[in-house]
Amino acid sequence: MATIEIRKPHTLGRDAARAKAEEIANRLKEKLSLDWEWSGDSVMFEAKGGAAKGAKGTLVVRADEIEVNVDLPLMLRPLKGMVESKIREKLDAI
Repeated sequence: MATIEIRKPHTLGRDAARAKAEEIANRLKEKLSLDWEWSGDSVMFEAKGGAAKGAKGTLVVRADEIEVNVDLPLMLRPLKGMVESKIREKLDAI
């Protein structure tokens, strides 16, 4: 079970939402050294090093919704509220 689960409706359509998801994944790669790849309509990501080491999850793109699931490693779980808040903030901005 994911530590953080967020569902956010959107009106972008699947293709535009996929482009935004890839934009998010590239930002995460730059800022947190997360590795990512597409698997169908999902971006699978994992931090193998850096400040987010051990964090992994998915960003699932649907025609009218985006779903973010993040598993935080034990050491980052105390920061769950802050991480979840930042994710929601970024999704709202996009």
